[in-house]
Amino acid sequence: MTIGYVTTLRNTRMDAVDAAVNAGASGGFLRIYSGARPATGGTATTLLAELTFSSTAFGAAAGGVITAASITSDASANAAGTATWFRVTDSDDTTVMDGSVGLTGSGEDLELAAVAIAAGQEVRVTSFVDTEGNP
Repeated sequence: MTIGYVTTLRNTRMDAVDAAVNAGASGGFLRIYSGARPATGGTATTLLAELTFSSTAFGAAAGGVITAASITSDASANAAGTATWFRVTDSDDTTVMDGSVGLTGSGEDLELAAVAIAAGQEVRVTSFVDTEGNP
């Protein structure tokens, strides 16, 4: 059986994630990579795209959920490859979280309309929601 947390605690935990992304001097980053995902915070593989969160990345949690305020697209992808994982950092490059990437409907942590990225193409993420789960 899985432990369930009250909403106020779930919100506190998600607000801590938001504070970590906002800890740098400006908005944090959503970086998308190809290759094997390392241990969380480990050495990154090939950077495909770097998107920027607004200076208030998510805002206050509600119901154990935080939703990104806005994410600035990467107008020109850094490299070509297949997106397999992502990392969220603050603007000072401190890792906050890593997750998997897959196609829309795949159930991966970050779902993209296409995982094949060409160097120089625009890369967009239209929404980013993180949930402190309960059973």
